[in-house]
This record gives sequence, C-alpha cells and structure tokens, in this order.
Amino acid sequence: MLPFRSHATLPSHSQPVAMVGELRAQIRQPGPFRSLEAEAYLNVLRTSTALLAELVELLRPHELTQPQYNVLRILRGAGEQGLPSGEIGERMVSREPDMTRLLDRMEARGFVSRQRGPADRRVVTARITDEGRRVVDALDVPVQEMHARQLGHLSEEELRTLVALLERARREPQQRGSRPVGDG
Repeated sequence: MLPFRSHATLPSHSQPVAMVGELRAQIRQPGPFRSLEAEAYLNVLRTSTALLAELVELLRPHELTQPQYNVLRILRGAGEQGLPSGEIGERMVSREPDMTRLLDRMEARGFVSRQRGPADRRVVTARITDEGRRVVDALDVPVQEMHARQLGHLSEEELRTLVALLERARREPQQRGSRPVGDG
C-alpha cells in the first residue's frame, strides 16, 4: 500500500483530508475528499471527460466515434501491411470490449478492409482504405488545433511534467502487481 500523503497531518488514512480545490466546487462536494489520492483520481477523470467531450463534438460531423477515430489513426500508422485485430485492440487508447463489432461497422462504412490470414485463418488483418485515410487525414489539423486550445496554455516544461506524471501513475501500479480499481 502506498504511504498516505495529504496537505494535513492525519493519524489515519481513513480520515478526510482538509483541502479546498476547484473540483470540490465544480462537483458541489460539501466536505473534503477522503484522501489526496482520491482528489487526484477524480481530477484525472474530470479532466479526461472535459477533454474527450470536445473530441466527440469534433468527430460528430464525420459520424465517427472516438474508438473509430483511434482505429483509423492506428491503421494509418501501420501502413499497407495493416494489423491483426488483436493488435489493434492492444494499441487502443481506451479499451474496446468488442473489436470485431467495431471493425464490422467501420468496414460497412468503407473505412477499413479485412482479410483472413493464409497461414492461420483465425487471424484477421485490418487495413485502412482510401476513404478511411481521407477521413482521418482531414481531421489532423482540426484535432491538432483542439489540442492547442485545450493544453496550449501550459508551458513545454509543464506539459512534459504532466506527461511524465500520468505515465508514472499508469505504470507503477502495474509494476507493483496491484490492480487498478474503478471507483473513487
């Protein structure tokens, strides 16, 4: 278990931490968070939701979901050889529980093509089509502009620190063998 850290010295991990932050006001939480870790966790979720909402709106006119956009970017990067569907799933930013169904919808729209492997018929390789490439290429500039709007107010040093901290937060629980929990 991680050592308990807070702004106040507390004798027990279960006692509330006296902190005042923007998140408490935004979610109208009357009392303090139970821990600094809980406050950080909820801030990450709140920030992720806010950032993702703008992407969802940007993708809406193209009738794309965030997972579909992610697949198009992955397949564009894979080149002409494409990728097996299992590997696409491993590269996704957010876990997609039914990659086959996602690829079915994308193939029906002409964004991807799929082919079974000659040596192992269980392996299905997906490739981006010309139409899929056209759509994802057209989104490059608007998505980059969105990133600049969302995070451009942070300095390069702050962005590097943010990236390093988020990567560390994801990496270290896995290295300790613990499993992340889903509630805050």
